[in-house]
Amino acid sequence: MNTALPDVPSLPALEPDWLRRVRAEPEFLFDIQHAVGGPFHLVYPDRFAANLNAFRDVLAARGVAGRVYYGKKANKAGCWLDTVAELDGAVDVASEPELVHALAHGIRGRDIGVTGAAKSTGLLRLAARHDCVVAIDALDELERLAAIAASAGRVRVLLRRLPPNTQDSRFGLSEADLEHAIERCARLASVVELIGFSFHLDGYAVAPRAELANALIGSCATAKARGLPISAISIGGGFACSYLAEADWARFLAERNPGWFHAGKTFDKFYPYHQGPTGPAMLDAILATEFDGRTLAERLRDNEIELLLEPGRALLIDAGCTVFPVLGYKQNADYGITTVQGLSMSVSEQWKGSEFLPDPILVPRSADPAARPVASCVGGASCMEYDVLTWRKVPMAQRPEHGDLLLYPNTAGYQMDKNESEFHQLPLPPKVVVTEAAGRLRWRLDR
Repeated sequence: MNTALPDVPSLPALEPDWLRRVRAEPEFLFDIQHAVGGPFHLVYPDRFAANLNAFRDVLAARGVAGRVYYGKKANKAGCWLDTVAELDGAVDVASEPELVHALAHGIRGRDIGVTGAAKSTGLLRLAARHDCVVAIDALDELERLAAIAASAGRVRVLLRRLPPNTQDSRFGLSEADLEHAIERCARLASVVELIGFSFHLDGYAVAPRAELANALIGSCATAKARGLPISAISIGGGFACSYLAEADWARFLAERNPGWFHAGKTFDKFYPYHQGPTGPAMLDAILATEFDGRTLAERLRDNEIELLLEPGRALLIDAGCTVFPVLGYKQNADYGITTVQGLSMSVSEQWKGSEFLPDPILVPRSADPAARPVASCVGGASCMEYDVLTWRKVPMAQRPEHGDLLLYPNTAGYQMDKNESEFHQLPLPPKVVVTEAAGRLRWRLDR
């Protein structure tokens, strides 16, 4: 058998300091695995707090009144909500359970935004009674909310605009429907308080967000002239994140070929694992965009408009990872197949028919001083051929063995729970909250 190591690239993740400290104490990970008995997710609220404050700092530096709503759909853990409450922040939800979860962790109703398409009557009623801000996505939804507000109390709303260049989107009000909704809000003023407009764009480009926000400043002025209490624009989420170094990502894109992947697997597209500007820097670039000699930040200030944003992934970047126990390894030709305890559904880039590309990190139970590097794909524990966590042949310092751990870095933003299920009656991996006190790492199960 040919066991020469194939020429496959390494894609090491950009690793935060807290995770380096965790990996410097491998027994910490093995102790958690011993306690939970299977795969688990690590989450680190201190990094989430730093990310949130970095967005706030940009708003303050630009002199823009604004609020950062954590897009809760990106991760189900309760510890993020505790952090938001401690920092007097805000949360974006799209379901009754999400709203209840936020309230249960101390988020006040007035600090909760409710988005999503065609909201249930139960969600609208709960939002109205707790003074949440509701993003209206359709005319019939506005009428249903107005009927609920007649008994629940006056409710604040944003009208979600269909972006001009995405007419096929199923979200948002067309120009004609937006005009009609503004008229209805004026007539329903006793039960509906229109406070502004919102939108969400796919992709991670600065210019389209700045341009649409600028256009909505004009819509705000028009609505204000009708006596409506307009005070806010929400530009949604979609703030870029980077997981890999620029050079590693560029090489991968330039040279990738089916031979780098198990079974010659090919993919139509990947998440842009290196991009820029990212997170708060992207927000700053949006606010710095000029229109007729005035920055968007200046235009917002001039018109007394508050800027709302709803980052999810960008608040969770570098704030979590996923750990799988290794069940076994076998060599196939010039590369191996590592099987882990867990399923590919817990590393959810697969839900888009794609691949989570940052290298998983082998944490061996014992280092082998005579070890030789291997390349390996990673399969899940199910009986399905396509249950593959990593199709790419990943370079590893030594052969994985039963009892080792395989750590996937930077999975908190959408990766670690978006597509999980209890297939094979396997329990979902628990979320383990990591904190630091008196110079040592501590852990507890998330609530």
